[in-house]
Amino acid sequence: MSITAQGKMAKSLRSKWKRKMRAEKRKKNAPKELIRLKNILKTDGDVLMKEVDEIATVVKPKHITEKGDSVMKEPEGVCKMETDNKRNKKSLLDQHGQYPIWMNPRQRKRLKAKREKGKGKKKAPKGLAW
Repeated sequence: MSITAQGKMAKSLRSKWKRKMRAEKRKKNAPKELIRLKNILKTDGDVLMKEVDEIATVVKPKHITEKGDSVMKEPEGVCKMETDNKRNKKSLLDQHGQYPIWMNPRQRKRLKAKREKGKGKKKAPKGLAW
């Protein structure tokens, strides 16, 4: 199996060497990282939480499970911003007939052609036409 089939792009000697050295470094540092993680987990949880508490708000899992979905709800004083853009999900046009900004011209042209095709001329009913 070739390198391209595996999905790896870089093929130069330099990139191969760098990849090899990164792997060596990971092997060398793995025991140190494991010891550091174990030490963190062994330390008193309150001491660690006090340090984290200074930086961020910590919510313990018990409080979340008791309250249920109330944590996910917005506070009473905060209201959601209403967006005025109403977009048709099929054609992706907004109320002003504009496509989203991320859509490229080719996609716009394709969707417009599809819309125009749907509006086409109505065929005359079969049978005698006077």
